[in-house]
Amino acid sequence: MQSDSALRIVWIYPDLLSTYGDQGNVLVLEQRARRRGVEVETVHVRSADPVPETGDIYLIGGGEDRPQILAAERLRRDSGLHRAIARGASMLAVCAGYQIMGSTFGGEEGQPVAGVGLIDIASSRGPARAVGELVAEVDAALGLPTLTGFENHMGVTHLGPGVKPLSKTVRGVGNGDGFEGCYAGHIVGTYLHGPALARNPALADLLLGWAGVELAPLDDFRYDQLRQERLNTVLAGQ
Repeated sequence: MQSDSALRIVWIYPDLLSTYGDQGNVLVLEQRARRRGVEVETVHVRSADPVPETGDIYLIGGGEDRPQILAAERLRRDSGLHRAIARGASMLAVCAGYQIMGSTFGGEEGQPVAGVGLIDIASSRGPARAVGELVAEVDAALGLPTLTGFENHMGVTHLGPGVKPLSKTVRGVGNGDGFEGCYAGHIVGTYLHGPALARNPALADLLLGWAGVELAPLDDFRYDQLRQERLNTVLAGQ
C-alpha cells in the first residue's frame, strides 16, 4: 500500500463463496484500518468479473461443493490473483477458498478437482464432517494469540514442504493432522469461520501489517474480554 493511496481490499466471488458469513472478514479489515486513519477502497469481484491485480489484501470465503468448483474453474482462467500475489499482495482464504488455493481438492463426489496452485497444499474429502468450535495455538513465528472459530467442512488438507501450519489444534479437527490452516509468504489459509477476523482481530492486524498499514494500538478491551469468555467456554467443554 502506498502512503498516499487507499488500502485496497478485494473480496473474491461473493456470489459463489460467501455462505458462512465470511464477508465479515472484509468488514473487520475495513474498520480496523479506518480506526487507524487509513482510507479504504473495497472491491467486490463477482464471478463473471476479472480479478484486479492492484489490490493490497484479497479475501475469499467458504461455500458449497458446486460453487467451489465453479470458483476454481474461473480463477484458473483468470491470472489476476496470481499476478497480485506475485507482486506482494496479502491474502486470507477460508474453508472452500482455502482448498482452492492448492493443487487439488475434493469435488461433489470426492473426485479430485484442480485448484489454482497458489500454495503447495492438496485437499481431499475426509471420513466425516468436522463441525464445531475450533481452538488452535498459532505458530510462534507469527506472534499471534490463540485462534478461535467455528469449522464446518469435510476437508483433509496436506501441506507441502514450502508451506507452514498456521496453528496446532487444541480443540477441533482443522487440517485433519493435528494442525489448522497454513501460511506461505503473505497468504493465510484456514478453516475458521466465525467470521475468522471478527473472532481473531490480531490475525486481521497481521494482514493489515503485511499490507503496509501502520499498526497504531487500538482499544480492544471489550473485544478481548468477549474472546476470552468464548475461549473459556469452549475449553471447559461447554
